[in-house]
Amino acid sequence: MSFADLGLIPELLKAVADAGYSEPTPIQRQAIPTVVAGHDVMGGAQTGTGKTAGFTLPLLHRIARHANTSTSPARHQTRALILAPTRELAMQVYESVKTYSKYLPLRSVCIYGGVDIRPQQMELRRGIEVVIATPGRLLDHVEQKSINLSQVEVLVLDEADRMLDMGFIPDIKRILALLPANRQSLLFSATFSDEIKKLADQMLKNPQLIEVARRNMVSETITHVVHPVSSGMKRNLLAHLLRHQPDTQALVFVDTKIVCGRLAHFLERSGISADAIHGDKSQQQRTETLEAFKGGKLRVLVATDVAARGIDIDELPYVINFELPHTAEDYVHRIGRTGRAGHKGNAVSLVSTEEKHWLAEIQKLIKLEIPQEIIPGFDPEPEFSEAGSRSRGRRAAPVADAARAPRSSAAPRQSSGAAPRSGARQRPTVASDGFDFSKPYQPASPTMAVSDDARPAAADARPDALRRSQRPIAVLLGGLGRK
Repeated sequence: MSFADLGLIPELLKAVADAGYSEPTPIQRQAIPTVVAGHDVMGGAQTGTGKTAGFTLPLLHRIARHANTSTSPARHQTRALILAPTRELAMQVYESVKTYSKYLPLRSVCIYGGVDIRPQQMELRRGIEVVIATPGRLLDHVEQKSINLSQVEVLVLDEADRMLDMGFIPDIKRILALLPANRQSLLFSATFSDEIKKLADQMLKNPQLIEVARRNMVSETITHVVHPVSSGMKRNLLAHLLRHQPDTQALVFVDTKIVCGRLAHFLERSGISADAIHGDKSQQQRTETLEAFKGGKLRVLVATDVAARGIDIDELPYVINFELPHTAEDYVHRIGRTGRAGHKGNAVSLVSTEEKHWLAEIQKLIKLEIPQEIIPGFDPEPEFSEAGSRSRGRRAAPVADAARAPRSSAAPRQSSGAAPRSGARQRPTVASDGFDFSKPYQPASPTMAVSDDARPAAADARPDALRRSQRPIAVLLGGLGRK
């Protein structure tokens, strides 16, 4: 099947061809004809399946049939509204709209918070048919009367599960109340919870359910592995893994903004090019960091869950969970950044004793017992094997066996695509996730050799020279105090 078989107008087919696409993905084959026919849609698809084009192409097809070539802003009402949970995802959808509408007389804009609202207001006053927005900033424009939603014909709610997680549902309901009742609505979500179903009941009319993957399941092209490790040695283990793959990019997930910045700084000091992306950074900083990572100028991107939404990188080989997510569904979201569109991917998780219960929840959700492999020199706490998991961690091949095992190349070895099952044969020295563990751990610098569990977090951010220089001052001040 080709895109021409989906009933799209010639202008869209030409833009799709220019973008280098010839065959639609499974969700595109199902969603595009359904949306073109005017049905409401409840769509479920994993990240990287072509979901964005699955709704932008038929949306543009619908409103292009009555496009206005007039230069008067009044002739260009907002006819399509796409809501996304984060700035990064909104920008990604906006780029898709611009790519596919290049031969159409349609105007589009992306509006989000964290930047000056006035340029957005000026853009909206020009008359915009397609608006891509985050909920909060859209309501800001509504309150300042810089946008009119009374003529919206198509509404798209993208990443609905993330909207729920981020507390946007009250804003979504306010926006729904401002829209015409006679409209077409599309809801897309990677997972379907009871809360999402309730939202769909309020938003959709007789929707067509489209799913191209089993619910809450991960791509079969991703290989999973867990490395049990004590919490105090996680950073050293991460640096160790990355140093043994010097040409490989990785997206590293953490839970908080504080850990995000500190971990990126630690990797930089360890000789690994890294940067952080989180909510406290300005939009310009986040955009520049993303561009550096996408362009290969940055090896490691450390990110929080919210900041990483919308990151779309072809053939990203590794996603590393430095900290396991507290919600099992977030594991699916995180590792969806690798193994996209049929490419091979690797999901590596560093798990301490305190995180074993989260690991159990993840395995229950994805219906897969993830293999565990202890890296020599980075043993977990003794309590790890008693923390309730059915699968016990096993060590990688000892160094003595390394002479009989083939050496790994600089690039990661391609995985078979199917996640290995627990109880399989012991792995060779070169693990299935591509890292060569036959070499003993060698710190890159004196800083790396210091164990994390013996160092306060605040002190760790200071250079060693500064810490040494502070001691005499403290002694001097203490002496002055006694006098």
